[in-house]
Amino acid sequence: MIELLAKTFIKNRENTADPGVRASYGTLCSIVAIVMNVLLFAGKFIIGKAAGSVAITADAVNNLTDAGSSVLVLLGFRLSNRKPDPDHPFGHGRIEYVAGLVVAGLILMTGTSLLSSSVQKLRSPEPIEFSVAAVAVLVLAIAVKFYMAAFTSRIGRKIESSAMEATAADYRSDSISTAVVLLCMLIFRFTGKNLDAVGGIIVALLILKTGVEEAKNTLSPLLGEKADPELARQVEEIVCAYSEVVGIHDLIIHDYGPGRLFISVHAEVDGTQDVFVLHDAMDRAMVELDEKLGCESVIHMDPVDLYNEELNEYRSTVKEIVSGIDAELKMHDFRMVPGPTHTNLVFDVMTPMGYGLSDEELVKAINSGVKAKYAHTFCVIKIDRAYA
Repeated sequence: MIELLAKTFIKNRENTADPGVRASYGTLCSIVAIVMNVLLFAGKFIIGKAAGSVAITADAVNNLTDAGSSVLVLLGFRLSNRKPDPDHPFGHGRIEYVAGLVVAGLILMTGTSLLSSSVQKLRSPEPIEFSVAAVAVLVLAIAVKFYMAAFTSRIGRKIESSAMEATAADYRSDSISTAVVLLCMLIFRFTGKNLDAVGGIIVALLILKTGVEEAKNTLSPLLGEKADPELARQVEEIVCAYSEVVGIHDLIIHDYGPGRLFISVHAEVDGTQDVFVLHDAMDRAMVELDEKLGCESVIHMDPVDLYNEELNEYRSTVKEIVSGIDAELKMHDFRMVPGPTHTNLVFDVMTPMGYGLSDEELVKAINSGVKAKYAHTFCVIKIDRAYA
């Protein structure tokens, strides 16, 4: 059904890199989800009240929350597609993440409320009534939620939307929750045991679990999570394909919302080459990055002295010393400043996030190793972080 609606209402639907197409897919899926969740809420709420089941009623309220969540996701897609303005030059893409975070908050509030009411009913049980209509509604609800999870997940992957993929996970959780409610209803029918309150507690805990996971998924990009390693590999592959580039370092990828990436990287180049030729190569590399990765990129040129034998000997030795301390450490921007009494070796060392040694301890260890080899040298070391 979604694909049929997409063919009807979304132009250039295969061009999912286009923010407008992404917004159209998000809008379409959200509207369908709102309609389906409202219908499920109505059916379950009526049946739940008729059967006196707190579990069914809790599941109905969960569907109403899902409808409200879909409204927020819809608003998120529409607002995040707004063009950059003077106050927000990087666009409004992160509104999609904010909407997801608000949705997670609503889910947590709903789960907490339902857990409280279910515990209350566990303490003061009330009779429930079995009906074929209730079973039929629950079975239908499970099938509908599985379908919603399937199409939402598929579209979420297609347009690379973490908010939609989190929503799909919520729908799968809903299917399991409703299955628990159905199981409690059948147990009551065939054994007479009233596990309705227990079922309500299980449903509430599943809702809370989904809320926590969705909060983590949307909060992480807002805080500035590490870039996808595959994306970092693609950047390195594209830039290093140019013969003028010796290597890259200080790669930083900023995420301002889906489809709004800003990339900066330092490219090492042969310092003896014509600066205009090198600059032209960097321009071509940036154009290729922008076209292939759908980003805006900046490349800083770092000239490297490749033919100074003394410098190369120092660089090779110091690199071995740094790698001997930890193979994960990376050295770059190596320079030599000779003098009449001593030689300064100036370079950067990149460490992984959360590295065991402090900056001071690492600098001391490197200095000690270099001094043991070259007593007349002083090291000027800057510690970098691996952002990608």
